[in-house]
Amino acid sequence: MARPPRPQIALSEPQKRVLMQLRIKGAASRGWLAQALGTNGATMTRLTQSLLALDLIEELDLAEERGRGRPTIPLAVSGRGGWAIGAAPYPGWLELVIVDFRGNPVVHDASPFDDPDPRVFARAVEARLHALAATHGFMRGKFLGLGVAVPGYALPGRRDRRIVVDRVAGWNDVPLTEVIGDALGMPVWIENDASAAALGEYYQPGIIDRYRSVMTLFLGHGIGGGLIAERDLFLGEHGNAGEVGRLFPGHRERPSGIDLLLVLRDAGAAIDSLAQVEGLLDRYAPLIDQWTQRVIGQLDMAIMSGTVWLDPGAVVLSGALPIVLLQRIARGLSERLHGRGDGYRSSLPSIHASTIGSKAVVIGAAMIPVHAITAAETMMI
Repeated sequence: MARPPRPQIALSEPQKRVLMQLRIKGAASRGWLAQALGTNGATMTRLTQSLLALDLIEELDLAEERGRGRPTIPLAVSGRGGWAIGAAPYPGWLELVIVDFRGNPVVHDASPFDDPDPRVFARAVEARLHALAATHGFMRGKFLGLGVAVPGYALPGRRDRRIVVDRVAGWNDVPLTEVIGDALGMPVWIENDASAAALGEYYQPGIIDRYRSVMTLFLGHGIGGGLIAERDLFLGEHGNAGEVGRLFPGHRERPSGIDLLLVLRDAGAAIDSLAQVEGLLDRYAPLIDQWTQRVIGQLDMAIMSGTVWLDPGAVVLSGALPIVLLQRIARGLSERLHGRGDGYRSSLPSIHASTIGSKAVVIGAAMIPVHAITAAETMMI
């Protein structure tokens, strides 16, 4: 089995736990961190000093507290610890996002691209990075790595080898980590696009600070899922956890973006892309509402199955559909889930609509190198 890439910055487990707590809590004092992680003040001082030296955390400058004795100085994750890149190939274009170490997107870039060869993809990414570095002043040595979101599932025993959709057929059964990593000269992670979206959604405010386990459903051209279990990306035995598309065979009606395009085209809409759906919401309101109700019914059992097996704190509905449409579907699913009246008193997950929509995939891909540095092997939070 191919080993996952080594992060550019190698941290101890206690250092990782401090970083993760700051991502969850936000700004916090050394004393609070020591108490939360069950350690003493001297140990916490050593841990935070090492993270400060690496520029991964920072002391917040509370100017208003000056002159009041010696105030407690809160710590926070620093954006200066390095930049991570996310990339995804789409029909006709290449999408890139660069995030800082906090996870905040600092550059979003889309450029024409339509080639099925992963080597050509790697060269295109390299060319765009070179241009973006020159424009924005990024230092190449501060890149933490590249996450690539791939529309396909992993082959048994080799997560970097995939069976993919036709538009990137040249990626089939190729050692992608090696091929792309050698071309770029940095660590490269390969992940299914829906799993990448799950990571992107998890690091959003209101999710990471409230939940340890989250299930994401991504409605794009197809339908996929991703799982966060105890603050880590859960991939399963073969790297294919969340392949919910198998529940909805392609020859039937599916809860997917392509399915919505077909429904609208059959009704006479001149539409070629999911990006055009938002402009048709009013004109085709009854038809889209009918499609939405059908999708809610289809996704209901998938969510209920995931709930009884995984017990997530939240379900996030993500994808390339307009966010207002994701919100409608999320509300409908929440009403069905919480209105069952089946007598069980166990907690049910909260249903959230994405706030980042179609960008979840490429943002999540960029978060993979950051997550590899931050996430502890054994989470003790």
